[in-house]
Amino acid sequence: MKILVIGGSSILGYKLLQFFIKKKINVEYTFYKTKIPVKNGHVLDIRNEDDTIKTINKIKPTHVILVAALTNLDLCESDHDLADSVNIKSTENIITACKKAKSSLIYVSTSFVFNGEKTEYYEDDPIKPSTYYGKTKGKSEELVRKSGLKFLILRTDALYDWIEKWQRDNSVTRALKSLRAGKILREVNDWYNTPTYVKDFVLATFKLIENNKEGIYHLSGSEYINRYNWSLNVADIFKLMKNTESINSNELNLSAKRVNINLKNNKLYNDVGILMKNTTEGLKDMLNVEKK
Repeated sequence: MKILVIGGSSILGYKLLQFFIKKKINVEYTFYKTKIPVKNGHVLDIRNEDDTIKTINKIKPTHVILVAALTNLDLCESDHDLADSVNIKSTENIITACKKAKSSLIYVSTSFVFNGEKTEYYEDDPIKPSTYYGKTKGKSEELVRKSGLKFLILRTDALYDWIEKWQRDNSVTRALKSLRAGKILREVNDWYNTPTYVKDFVLATFKLIENNKEGIYHLSGSEYINRYNWSLNVADIFKLMKNTESINSNELNLSAKRVNINLKNNKLYNDVGILMKNTTEGLKDMLNVEKK
């Protein structure tokens, strides 16, 4: 097994690298601008077809994990060309390269391929995105499915875990910084997620690869919760003052409307026995990691 992680400097990409290195699995990675303290990294702009093909064909991985993406919903909404180039064109380039290198492709996708009209979403539900970000990811899912490659599509939602100094905050690290500084944390009460602990995502990915699984899986947390209540859980687990304010998302005046998607992960448990944590379990594990 030889794995190439596309987007190794992100929170998910970096945790994948750490896991594979600890397992003594042969792993390399690419990064765009942010160089990280891990060996076997390659600078790559995946929008460049020739460079992408050359890099992947030189490494010849058995598995390519495509983590890199433009995930800023509002930027995708305002700049369609940029969203298309990063999220669609790059996927086309990587598919072409994987075919030449005879690599399997593992594509990290999102809950935003759905529009929130249903109360629950399973892997075989037809995609119907309502945001431009979701449309680019849905289009890329279609490209992967029709590529003829061995593939996994891993949909996830609201990833959280400890971050490195070069990574941007997630809902939990942002809440902790605010609460520990004694500031008022304003969190929305009408955005619901299935928050996903990155450590769980990484283990689930490995188990799917190890068991030669193919197709679509929901690698999301086992709890459907709004952002405000999630922040209260953060305060509870880390024993902080609940200096929180509940607000409606309309107050934020964002260009991309967020939709509430309840991803169900039963298939993952049935196929490889991985039970994804709820927020209480994930936060307790983060606390234990911090104490070590």
